[in-house]
Amino acid sequence: MTNTSSQMKSGYAAKKKFANGVVYAILVVMCIIWVLPIVWLLLQSFRGESGTSVSYLFPKQWTFQNYINLFTDEELPFGTWFLNTFIVAVFSCIFSTLLVLMVSYAFSRLRFKSRKTFLNVGLILGMFPGFMSMAAVYAIMGLLGLSQSLIALVIVYSAGAGLGYQVAKGFFDTIPRSLDEAAKIDGATRNQIFWIIILPLSKPIIVYTALTTFIGPWTDYIFVSYFMKDNMQNYTVAYGLYKMLDREYIMSHFTTFCAGAVVVAIPITVLFTIMQRFYVSGVTGGAVKG
Repeated sequence: MTNTSSQMKSGYAAKKKFANGVVYAILVVMCIIWVLPIVWLLLQSFRGESGTSVSYLFPKQWTFQNYINLFTDEELPFGTWFLNTFIVAVFSCIFSTLLVLMVSYAFSRLRFKSRKTFLNVGLILGMFPGFMSMAAVYAIMGLLGLSQSLIALVIVYSAGAGLGYQVAKGFFDTIPRSLDEAAKIDGATRNQIFWIIILPLSKPIIVYTALTTFIGPWTDYIFVSYFMKDNMQNYTVAYGLYKMLDREYIMSHFTTFCAGAVVVAIPITVLFTIMQRFYVSGVTGGAVKG
């Protein structure tokens, strides 16, 4: 009986070890598939040979000139596009994060007439892609004298941010209402409760919202291509890099495009790396202790 039990345990251990090995092998293959295009892009950004493609992976001539050309080429001013994108992304991130958090807190804590109606309407509107309203929004910006301007992009990215309240509202729902009630007894207003008590406990959702609202404008192509049209000085990096792939530029600017794609990824990577620490610490620490 003991021998049979030992054989069963050893057989189970062998099957588990085999299953783990298969899982690890699949993960390694998936990792290679995911990383290979990034490695290829990085290598191409240092390629000294011109042209759109070559039959080998590693460049025969290594150069840093592609990165220099990004910020010195007056024909395609990547430096201006990068600054435009940074300005739009930062301001959109600030306004959008504040809007999302305030709307989410209001829906989570306040009880008012037509609250459920507003929640349902916001959920339904969020199902429609934003580019469906591009023509109308462009016309409105023209009437306001903001067409082909960076201010228009900030308004577009921020105005509808409140519709993304679902995740933040779910987080605020987990914070006990007893904190609000205790603060009210001490004489705190709703405004003070939100800014002084709730927000310090909401670091994870603040980080999550800030990341998503920053990445959106940083990587957006559709709205910029429609709003800016031929105003090259107000392009953002997404649309500017796409212009490098036009027929008139692609042969001479393809490796520069690869360098630009690498540079564009750096701020997002750094931002996520820095803020992930706060996100993880907030999640593991929980919203409320005790």
